[in-house]
Amino acid sequence: MRTGEPLPAVGEVLSALATGLWHWDTATGLVTVDAEAARLLGLRAEPTTLTEVQARARMHPVDWNEITGVIQLAVAEGTLAEVRIRIMDEQNRVIRVVRSRSKPSYDPERRAFVLIGAMQEVTEPSPTTAAARSSTAVTGDWRRSREAFLLDAGRALAEARSTEEVLRVAAGLSMPGFSPDGLAVFGVEGDRLKIIGHHGQQPGDEGPFSHMSLETDYPAAEVVRTGRAVYLSSPDHYRERYPLTWPLAAHFGRQSWAFLPLTVAGRTMGAWMAAFTYPVAFTPDERSVLTTVARMLAQALSRAEAAESARELTDGLQRSMLPKLGPEIPGMSVAARYVPTGGGLQVGGDWYDMIPLPSGRLALVIGDVQGHDVRAAGLMGQLRIALRAYASEGHRPDAVLSRASRFLHGMTYDDDQDPGDLRFATCLYAEVDPRTGVLDIARAGHPDPAIRMADGTVLARRTDGGLPLGIDPDADYPTTRLTLEPGETMMVCTDGLLETGGHDLDTGWQRVRTILEEHKGDDLEELADALVQAVHGPSSHHTPGPLTDRREDDIAVLLLHREGDGCGCGDTVTPPQVRRTMLTVAQAEPERVAVARAQLRELLHDWPSQDQIDSAVLLLSETLTNVLVHTDADALLLAEVRGDGPGTRRMRIEVTDTSDDLPHKRRPGELASSGRGLVLIELLADAWGVDPRGEGKSIWFELYESTTEASSA
Repeated sequence: MRTGEPLPAVGEVLSALATGLWHWDTATGLVTVDAEAARLLGLRAEPTTLTEVQARARMHPVDWNEITGVIQLAVAEGTLAEVRIRIMDEQNRVIRVVRSRSKPSYDPERRAFVLIGAMQEVTEPSPTTAAARSSTAVTGDWRRSREAFLLDAGRALAEARSTEEVLRVAAGLSMPGFSPDGLAVFGVEGDRLKIIGHHGQQPGDEGPFSHMSLETDYPAAEVVRTGRAVYLSSPDHYRERYPLTWPLAAHFGRQSWAFLPLTVAGRTMGAWMAAFTYPVAFTPDERSVLTTVARMLAQALSRAEAAESARELTDGLQRSMLPKLGPEIPGMSVAARYVPTGGGLQVGGDWYDMIPLPSGRLALVIGDVQGHDVRAAGLMGQLRIALRAYASEGHRPDAVLSRASRFLHGMTYDDDQDPGDLRFATCLYAEVDPRTGVLDIARAGHPDPAIRMADGTVLARRTDGGLPLGIDPDADYPTTRLTLEPGETMMVCTDGLLETGGHDLDTGWQRVRTILEEHKGDDLEELADALVQAVHGPSSHHTPGPLTDRREDDIAVLLLHREGDGCGCGDTVTPPQVRRTMLTVAQAEPERVAVARAQLRELLHDWPSQDQIDSAVLLLSETLTNVLVHTDADALLLAEVRGDGPGTRRMRIEVTDTSDDLPHKRRPGELASSGRGLVLIELLADAWGVDPRGEGKSIWFELYESTTEASSA
């Protein structure tokens, strides 16, 4: 150019350099390009405006997603945003690679990014060159990509909880610019190598490398012996350095190999092989990445191995403390499950037991010592032994729990005990008479038992209880008597079965109750498996609880089933269709009237007439209240539903007390606050009566299902 001639326009200079301009405003969603940028995007070479969707269609999806991150980082750091973009045609083929450099800005008022940049085509190097591997990072900044990769890899390896998870994470690592397609992790067993895991090879390919002597002329063996890495950048290099074992590696078709020591606390625990299908020069930067990954991999494998060993040890300890269920019980069957799902060492204080008693009866025990550690497991073992000893002496359930509470209190509440490590235990102890099905239950802060009746109806049986064991050495544990009818099943469990998965006791009970009701048949083993799978298996994620924290806890569950009555000829007589519930309402516990009402509604869950259910609940409430108000005695509720099928059933509700004062029907005035009990019974019940007993009396009433159907017809 001669002196004095005007300078060419900027657009002409950029066009001469095959550089286009583009402008992107995220608020409007429009991308404006000049003629050269349009050509680079595979469009007609003329200025045009594209929508974001149209622009995205011309770019590789991965590169488009990277652009946003690069822009945000450049705005935050006040630097230029540089990206490599693969341009695609209509058949999704890469037609060219362009580089864009821009100075993005952020408009806080519009909450939008504005980008003005230049775009220029670049030549994509061959994949086998170091330049190609250095330019693979979409941002063009290899070191930044390396740091991001190492951060993600470290996080993923730190979260892996087992050797299998560590190997899966290692196989999925995509290193910046050079990713291996073959991996192998070697451990040490005595004086030989062992294959812990591999990826990129066929099953069985590890055979020649398993149990290889550490003295073998093989790269992994040398790495373990010396603790120094071995880098082999070509097949010739491998063949020259390890001629004896080269034939073992030749048929895999790899071009470069890196063998790195897995070192923890100065001890080489194994070796890691990364193999590549293209030549790798193993520059200092590449070696730095491989070394860092090997160090993180060694730490992750060491943690996983220690955790697996601890889990295996503690799980074995826990299961060795749990008993095998005793001999077969005439007329009854028992099933139990224990699942260690808690945190820490996966060892806790949950246990169950079945104890033969001197009287010929048997005792079923289930409990949970506070905590999920070795101390909890140790206390559980000692408490279980103490309970067996007290039960074998012939003590009644209340005395067994009282002695056990005093025993646990003496072990944990001593003068030298750390106040933060005081422990207690919940427990349920049931003495079972297999002949009659009578259960005498004492409960120490434990969930109530549940009864699944012969027709599938499930009720939570309210039982009297005391404080958890170990809190008060002088605590009392009242006994509740229940009868397990033929065809019924009792379930007792620890709170882990109810609360695992983010549930509280109420929502957890509803989930477990649904499983009990929907289970078909009397196979206790299948029912036990169904209960555990519902709260701990994959299906548990479909029934999450209301709590944000998905709580996991040990699970213990014990099932007792009473078989149907037999005729002695080998045929089983179908038990009568009877369901019943019993409850004591003491003078000092008027709040149990509400419990009685709720229990009656559960008993009548499939009764067709809601009006009759409401009437029965009203009459029950009146009858119980009369006993509490007009006598000094406790009230005993017995509610039954009998019948051979829908339309023929009748409900009978009976309230018994020890007072000899018989009720009298009165005609209360309009403003009277009492005296309507018997009037309501006479008005609403199909039948009723007052029966004197040897000591006390019984007030009963009945409602018939068929009456409702006849009246509605």
